[in-house]
Amino acid sequence: MSAPPLIEFRDVVKQYGKGEAAIRALDGVSLSINEHDFVAIMGPSGSGKSTSMNIIGCLDTPTSGEYLFQGVPTSGFDNEHLTLLRRHMLGFVFQGFNLLSRTSAVENVELPLIYRGMKSAERRALAMEALAQVGLKGRENHTTQELSGGQQQRVAIARAIVTKPALLLADEPTGNLDTKTSIEIMDLITSLNRDRGITVVMVTHEEDIAAHAKRLLRFVDGRLGSDSAVEHGMEATDVL
Repeated sequence: MSAPPLIEFRDVVKQYGKGEAAIRALDGVSLSINEHDFVAIMGPSGSGKSTSMNIIGCLDTPTSGEYLFQGVPTSGFDNEHLTLLRRHMLGFVFQGFNLLSRTSAVENVELPLIYRGMKSAERRALAMEALAQVGLKGRENHTTQELSGGQQQRVAIARAIVTKPALLLADEPTGNLDTKTSIEIMDLITSLNRDRGITVVMVTHEEDIAAHAKRLLRFVDGRLGSDSAVEHGMEATDVL
């Protein structure tokens, strides 16, 4: 029996407000993402891409429809269960890095392990290992203020992968970086997907960044407009 998709939306609706003021951020979206996939999500402002990312990351819940993670419906999860899913299964990377500025790189990376109640020596070893994996060996004790933008994003990625998540969620991960650094960060994310098998879901507004993915989902007016394979930096159109 084949494994279920890692992520599945079944006719997901997300509505904000009521009556004439109601806005459907998602309007009946169905999609699935398998383990080891690398998916980019694009779309104009208000298209539903950020709302989809928030639901995938268990930061929001559908108004109707179903979101399944590893084949398990999340509709019955209370806040505690959603927090545990985020803590143990998901890693997050943001455009703004979201690092503690006066804290060392290794201490930033240790934070998710502190929330797990892990002992100091074990979490320090895992944090050092994660920093080495993102190319920051020798920078572990630098504060984030002493690191470049690209190095700060590498710290953020190390923090996201230190828990060995099943899914890495990247929200505009190169939005604050120059072109050269953006390519370096995308090469790193691509290697994590290719070499470590981490499933990646990434929101971006840049076509050249989306070209690193294996699939491209385009959202339009709260609906999934297309689901396309990306081959050698070119999008193979498969409009729904």
